[in-house]
Amino acid sequence: MEKINSVFYLMFIIVVGLMVSCGDDDPMEMENEDEEVISRITLTFTPDNGEESVIAIWFDADGEGSGAPTIDDIELKEGITYSLELELSNTLGSTDVDITNEISAEAEEHMFFFEFTTDIFSDPSGNGNVDNRGDAINYNDQDAKGLPVGLLTNWTPASATASSGDFRILLKHQPGLKTAMSDVTVGGTDVDISFPINIQ
Repeated sequence: MEKINSVFYLMFIIVVGLMVSCGDDDPMEMENEDEEVISRITLTFTPDNGEESVIAIWFDADGEGSGAPTIDDIELKEGITYSLELELSNTLGSTDVDITNEISAEAEEHMFFFEFTTDIFSDPSGNGNVDNRGDAINYNDQDAKGLPVGLLTNWTPASATASSGDFRILLKHQPGLKTAMSDVTVGGTDVDISFPINIQ
């Protein structure tokens, strides 16, 4: 009888343990719940010579629907330094939701990475920091720990033979994971888009 009671007691402990573990929040599920829907991204390149800003927009009108997003070409002039400001929003509800402020408020959890056609810029040179976190990007904003965010950056197109190519923006969500070494393999991906870019 004692043996049967011991078996039932063991089974009871296992069942309770399974119920508790199933009730725990999965960190990945929590992260997915925290991720915002982003349907519109606006890039505003402001030149340092006083000329008109260059605006390029990525817009996904139906979110995860079957329609393809519209993507503007980025048209820049060689040798001019541009300050780039990113604006992100969710336009799929009854009113637009500004995601930029949320990213800024949660700067210690977010970082933009950039990839571009090799040497299409003279500053930063190279091809961006998607393949190597340590490669140069001119970040103009930091979080409270002094780590880069990427809503504000500087870019100088080169007078290179490659006058057209691609400009990729990758936003990583790294809650509790963002460090001076964390790269694109760390955390979830909120944004991963590429714009055609042309240098005149």
